[in-house]
Amino acid sequence: MLIVTGSVTAKPETFDALLEAAVAHTLRSRAEPGCLTHGVHVDCENPMRLFFYEEWADRPALDAHFAREGSNDFMKAVRELCASSTRVKILPVAPRD
Repeated sequence: MLIVTGSVTAKPETFDALLEAAVAHTLRSRAEPGCLTHGVHVDCENPMRLFFYEEWADRPALDAHFAREGSNDFMKAVRELCASSTRVKILPVAPRD
């Protein structure tokens, strides 16, 4: 399994549009094969920051997600609407015995 995290910080005038795009992306992603969970959360210390937490079954499922047109469209929207972003972190997780 892989855990994927990242965050984007909106400009005050773009927060609503960024949140709308993020929620649509999250809902679309949850329906993809290999997506175990996909969520977006508003940071309670910085309400302009959206934090993403995802779990994927394996790397091929995540690669297919990144290659989808919807993911590319979302990333274009992020670049237009955000003030800053963090690098996406992809962390492998070993199953528990």
